[in-house]
Amino acid sequence: MSVSLVGTFVKPVHREGPKFIAGFALVTVLLWLLWEPLGVLGLLLTVWCYYFFRDPDRTVPMDEGLIVSPADGVVSLIEPAVPPAELDLGAAPLMRVSVFMSVFDCHVNRAPVAGDVTEVAYRPGKFLSAELDKASEENERNGLVLTMADGTRIGVVQIAGLVARRILCEVDTGAMLDRGDRFGIIRFGSRLDVYLPEGTAPRVSVGQKMISGESVLAVLGDDRPATARTE
Repeated sequence: MSVSLVGTFVKPVHREGPKFIAGFALVTVLLWLLWEPLGVLGLLLTVWCYYFFRDPDRTVPMDEGLIVSPADGVVSLIEPAVPPAELDLGAAPLMRVSVFMSVFDCHVNRAPVAGDVTEVAYRPGKFLSAELDKASEENERNGLVLTMADGTRIGVVQIAGLVARRILCEVDTGAMLDRGDRFGIIRFGSRLDVYLPEGTAPRVSVGQKMISGESVLAVLGDDRPATARTE
């Protein structure tokens, strides 16, 4: 098997992954000793666990003013919404783009823009399906504010979902992130909300597939609506 083919299927894993993968593997061995078909099922679940925690490198676009997706997944909501109060982004609605991550998506989260982390705020909550609009208000969440060099502030909120029970944010206030830098992970199935600054319109549509650190959500200062996509 060629190196390039191996690289297609074998990816690095997030540091949270090995303990879970080991646990799934141990259960698989026990199931295999009990009954081989159960062992096969355990093996498939172990492979899925490895796949869930994969952390592949990404090619981050470098053009000025781009806002990239912080998560792999599908754009599930695009609508004006008041940002969470703990982020101190004001009481006026901002355009919110939500990216829903299924249990088959890579769950490593990346910074949508380069900037200083000026707010990190965790709030406990419920575990409703992350696809629901009210998940932004009622679910467990962790929010960040990235302040760019020109003072523009962008809010990014990690939201736990129906299956997710753990939000991990790996940066603190005062950290400096480049566009596409990793800042956390959520397990297992969740959503990321991005609050765009006033005067910036999304360049994506509901249902569009996103790749974290690569797919462009918006261009700063561009308020033109996204054009319709053809399937």
